[in-house]
Amino acid sequence: MRIDEYASYDATGLAALVARGDVSATELAQLAGAAIAAVNPQVNAVVETYPERIATLDEATLGAGPFRGVPFLMKDVYGHEAGRLIEFGSRLCRGLRVDTETAYCQLVKAAGLNIIGRSAAPEYSMAGTTEGALYGNTSTPWRQGYSAGGSSGGAMAAVVAGMVPVAHGSDIGGSIRIPASFCGGVGLKPSRGRISFAPNLDENGYGLAQNFVQTKTLRDAAALLDCLCVPQPGDPFIIPRPAGRYADLAATPAPRLRIGWSTAALMGIDTDPQTAAAVAHTAHTLAAMGHEVEEYDLPFDGLAAMRAMMDVWFFGLDVRLAGYSKRSGIAISPHTLEPVIYAAYEHARSMSAAQFLPAMAAINVARRQLGAYFTRYDIWLSPTTARPAESWGRYNLGRTDVPFEDIAPQILAPVCQFALPHNIMGTPALSLPLGQTRDGLPIGVQLAAGPANELLLLQLGSALEIALPWAQRVPPLHASRARV
Repeated sequence: MRIDEYASYDATGLAALVARGDVSATELAQLAGAAIAAVNPQVNAVVETYPERIATLDEATLGAGPFRGVPFLMKDVYGHEAGRLIEFGSRLCRGLRVDTETAYCQLVKAAGLNIIGRSAAPEYSMAGTTEGALYGNTSTPWRQGYSAGGSSGGAMAAVVAGMVPVAHGSDIGGSIRIPASFCGGVGLKPSRGRISFAPNLDENGYGLAQNFVQTKTLRDAAALLDCLCVPQPGDPFIIPRPAGRYADLAATPAPRLRIGWSTAALMGIDTDPQTAAAVAHTAHTLAAMGHEVEEYDLPFDGLAAMRAMMDVWFFGLDVRLAGYSKRSGIAISPHTLEPVIYAAYEHARSMSAAQFLPAMAAINVARRQLGAYFTRYDIWLSPTTARPAESWGRYNLGRTDVPFEDIAPQILAPVCQFALPHNIMGTPALSLPLGQTRDGLPIGVQLAAGPANELLLLQLGSALEIALPWAQRVPPLHASRARV
């Protein structure tokens, strides 16, 4: 198999080749290694590779699941493979190794995926762009020097650039969907409780965060949801799922749905006109499919909700970082933390329950206000991000010109504006690359559904994948264009 052929397949396609014996898992691993070597110097999406899983793979160590032999990257955050480095994109955690393996990692292995390395993430995944002092900045494969989004920017950039067909993603304020928007991939944030955080956590980020994957096709997202949504002993709650497999049901037509759509600002950030046009075109396409579609602007003070969420995110950050410091032997200082994270650390040190509890109450109020949307509509259609990818330096954690009180409006709101409501509600949301700017940058359009209803998103997404296809778009920074 040639590298350009490898880079053209999704994970399902490669798994079928392995199952038929047309290609071996070892060959795929070596092709992935060659693709990373060829493209990563320009994209900077991969921060570590595992030679024993690439050059000298023992195929007997692979799980027997449906993705046996398909190369995979673990994000430098809550993936936790025992014995591996996990540095959270932070100089404070340089050299930190994991003792306990997560259920997520075990399920990834059981699915047959071959974890060949780590993808880049911003410090503690607290940014909507993947830029950092530890490993540098990640580019969208569409334009070097432009953000890949965050915090799963390394994962999504690696997928879209053809290095691997699928990679670990996580999302606490848009971190799966923002990179999908900036890089032109598929980003599904599952419902709260769909993917277990066992054994170390009940709910990550007080229920605001979810683990899943970054993909380039809907069928990969559906099939991997089947592999990963396995409840674990002691999970705090288990949410309903369809009677059949997502992989089978995703290809069936959705029922006639009530769809509300809007591009109105939720945090004071005006939507880019080309992005707004892509959302409107998607709305018209869904109406032509027979769905009931209307424009509806939900009144919502998103910036106030973001400020409350920051007090939730950062409460206890000082304790968490002190634990990392003890394990790594590296002192907490402005030299080991990004400026924005150091400011958050100092803020956390001064916080008390009198600050945290009202913030949790404010999020509860926001959740119930937002949840009313799904009493009126089945689907909420919006931009994923208010703007396409922008050049490095705007939303990163290294900025020293932004006081703590301005972090929400200046660094977080421009990328999280449309993503955050679905973390607050715990509802599933999906970013699809349904548009493109005149100068070639991808535009993400977001579909969101009510609690536990990923299936509707997969069904609608599958129909849009046919009606508004994106598979033929290949970015300039791609393994198929590399000379190897």
